[in-house]
Amino acid sequence: MRRIVILTTLLVAGALPSAAHALNVSAASSLRGAFPALNRSPTYNFGGSNTLQRQIERGAPADVFASAEPLEAQALFKEGLCTRPVTFATNILVLLVPKANPGGISSIYSLRAGGKRLSIGSRGVPIGDYTRLLLRRMRLSSILSNNRISLDPDVATITSKVALGSADAGFVYHTDALASRGRTVEMRLPKWAQPAVRYQICAVRRPGADTQGAQAFIRQVLSGQGRGVLGQFGFGLPPRA
Repeated sequence: MRRIVILTTLLVAGALPSAAHALNVSAASSLRGAFPALNRSPTYNFGGSNTLQRQIERGAPADVFASAEPLEAQALFKEGLCTRPVTFATNILVLLVPKANPGGISSIYSLRAGGKRLSIGSRGVPIGDYTRLLLRRMRLSSILSNNRISLDPDVATITSKVALGSADAGFVYHTDALASRGRTVEMRLPKWAQPAVRYQICAVRRPGADTQGAQAFIRQVLSGQGRGVLGQFGFGLPPRA
């Protein structure tokens, strides 16, 4: 009788549909507000685009990859690890200071005097590469040696440090400044010095990937609804294909 009960239980369990796995989306930290607002269903992994790229190359179970610059997504495409990337958003860099502004910073040029606690992205991280390019264009690379520099792995860390007052200033995206509004002050930077910040998205190619779910998510991001949500969070929108 006991064997019959066990066998019956196993047969019933086998007949039930297995629980659906959530779509796994690896995305740049600056998308941590917009993507969940667009679709709460996926399991999100937010971080520096270069770190996420390495995770995927090492077999992380990602289904969708969204990077804050084309470099990482294009590298995965060339390696055959994702579909052809599509540009879906743009952004601009700003200088962020705490609301109390203890460093007395009035513009980026205030950093030339040195002695400030400055948070920037590490090399290889999109926000770090964009920041260094902007400083070279403005001939202000010297501020990286005149101030006490904190090298951080993603833009979320930089934003948090500035908001908490553990940094006098930091270079972040406009969207991150909006997300921390009330705790920080955003200082705009010259348009002529801005790098072309372009976000790209692709479906990851790996054994067991949810290709259908990934493509559906990408279509949602590119849809009118997706563009509307991205715009609400401060992202720029490229022309529709």
